[in-house]
Amino acid sequence: MSDSDVIVPGAPAVPTPEAPAVPAVPDVLTAPASDVPPAPRPAPRPPRRLLRAGGATVAAALVGVVIGVGIIEVRYDDPAPATAAPAPASAPAPSATATPFGAKSNGNHFGSLRDLLLPVPAGYGPGSDDGGFGNDVELTGEQLLAAELDDEVLPLPKEQQDKLRKYWNDLHVKAAGVRTYMTQAGELTISMKLRQFNQQEVQKLNEYTAIFTGETGIFRTGPAVPGHAEAHCYLLPAPPSAPIDRLECSAGEGDLLVVMAVEGVAPLPKDRIVAFLAQQLDRLAIPGASV
Repeated sequence: MSDSDVIVPGAPAVPTPEAPAVPAVPDVLTAPASDVPPAPRPAPRPPRRLLRAGGATVAAALVGVVIGVGIIEVRYDDPAPATAAPAPASAPAPSATATPFGAKSNGNHFGSLRDLLLPVPAGYGPGSDDGGFGNDVELTGEQLLAAELDDEVLPLPKEQQDKLRKYWNDLHVKAAGVRTYMTQAGELTISMKLRQFNQQEVQKLNEYTAIFTGETGIFRTGPAVPGHAEAHCYLLPAPPSAPIDRLECSAGEGDLLVVMAVEGVAPLPKDRIVAFLAQQLDRLAIPGASV
């Protein structure tokens, strides 16, 4: 399930993961020794398909902003000088043609979103493709519009379709970056998305997502992210016995909406997940992104 799979602020349909098949157990009193079942297998890994649920609640919140909060005029004022992010101490010296990246003092970010995304850290490798986007990609605003908005608006009445399209166009979405990660053991998969658009709307959508996930009673309370009050995490609905669990977080950093979706073997390692998100948000810190 993707951002486009849930488009109205209601109870999103979250599929209950199928329990792993249990082999028939022979009668150990009469069966030959070779027929005795082997030791139980380890906990299942998340499916190789990555998180079609990633950011679904943010998509629902976007529709809610349009319908319930209204549309505001959007301007991009960007007078502040750029402050490049410092290069990592362990990285090779940048070439003369290297493109800097970081944040300006007014909160707007510059440079490639692939540079602003957290590099694959120790203990992780590249994850599965996030829908049709791949596992490490940057899209222009036009590409994102073509990839997502049409699916989001199709089920809506015509009047609301027009409002959502106008709202999206008024955001002046500059770009979106997607990178996925998987632990070496394969039990945890993470999708990180950066969406760059008007700061006011970034904050509005992030705050509305927090309200939507906190007050509907549908979602389970997620962990806090120390040092990042702008970040909100929530667990998607799931039965207590589900072997796979899912968690989503959103945060607003200047002109970037950060959406992280996590899928893994239950119970999820929340401390590890929170630390992962904190590293991404620290990288986007203002006035300069820290590497």
